[in-house]
Amino acid sequence: MARGMTLLAAAMTACLAAGCTPAAAPAGADAAAKAPAATARSVATIAEAFLSPMTPEDNIDSPAAWKAPDGKTWLIATAKATDKLVVYDGSTGQHLRDVGTAGTALGQFDRPNGISITDDLLWIVERDNHRVQVFALPDFTPLAVFGADNLRKPYGLWVDRRADGYSVYVTDSWDNGEDAQGKDILPPLAELDKRVRQYHVTRDGAKVEATLAASIGDTSEAGALRVVESIWGDPANDRLLIAEEDETYASEFKVYTLAGRFTGTTFGRDVFQAQAEGVMLRTCGKDGWWITTEQGKQRSVFHLFDRHTLKPVGAFQGNTVANTDGIWMMQQPSPRFPHGALYAVHDDQGVVAFDWEAIAKQLSLPLECGA
Repeated sequence: MARGMTLLAAAMTACLAAGCTPAAAPAGADAAAKAPAATARSVATIAEAFLSPMTPEDNIDSPAAWKAPDGKTWLIATAKATDKLVVYDGSTGQHLRDVGTAGTALGQFDRPNGISITDDLLWIVERDNHRVQVFALPDFTPLAVFGADNLRKPYGLWVDRRADGYSVYVTDSWDNGEDAQGKDILPPLAELDKRVRQYHVTRDGAKVEATLAASIGDTSEAGALRVVESIWGDPANDRLLIAEEDETYASEFKVYTLAGRFTGTTFGRDVFQAQAEGVMLRTCGKDGWWITTEQGKQRSVFHLFDRHTLKPVGAFQGNTVANTDGIWMMQQPSPRFPHGALYAVHDDQGVVAFDWEAIAKQLSLPLECGA
């Protein structure tokens, strides 16, 4: 999603006292003015491990990484403007190939946006085809599409592997057109009860079937999902985190249960100074950190929050990466990144990588974790 914002003065201690905030204040045109002033903060700088080739014509949105059968890491990103997937080497950023063409048939795309990889399945959200498409890796074999009967303007997704298949959560940020200034007109709160669609997906070989399991969205002032894209879950703690991107209201994360109930908890509005965006969970035994980004036109700031308390534990930026939309945390080790890597989109033109070991050392996080 979009998004021009100014960034970021550099000032916050890596241990901000405030983390979770109470449920959000009432929305309105002056909601941003009523929000608490941003806390001073300290933002570390960590050099990117690589920058991929820049292709501004693609309008790169979101990445996902996968370890191929030969042991190499593939970094796959959605290209919204050219209706394809761009595949990079996850260790060097080298461009490997493009996949797909524009269209509505199986294997084709119309504004691919959200992306996820689970097992050998690649999941792609197509905003303008109003669907989710499923591929089998490593051959990018198209298996199925679903959601076109329910989704109106889908953006992001999270896939939860379960014993009986997959539970797929898809954000659906449709609006009621534009006003005279060209701004999206948000639906009234009462119509925001379907901001996330949950599908139950089963697979039998090459046969993939999906059924709508639930429609999710609180309609209270505090819990409503106004402008949504990024979403991720933590099954061990029954949490579903959804980024609120309506800056006229607040940039924050709302915490739902996996069943779709708003818990009353939000966090991040005292930390973010630009639009709340991508979110991933880095586990560390039973502990870990939520990794999020704030999307601004200058350098992006990545924030880490404690997995359990949701309190901030540190923030960093790169030397170059800016205007970040999607991120992906690759925990599997590789020769280049023995402790994994964080991948992030750079200015809609390409992707960058951060070595997790460098992040952990800079923010004083443990590299070795218990079971």
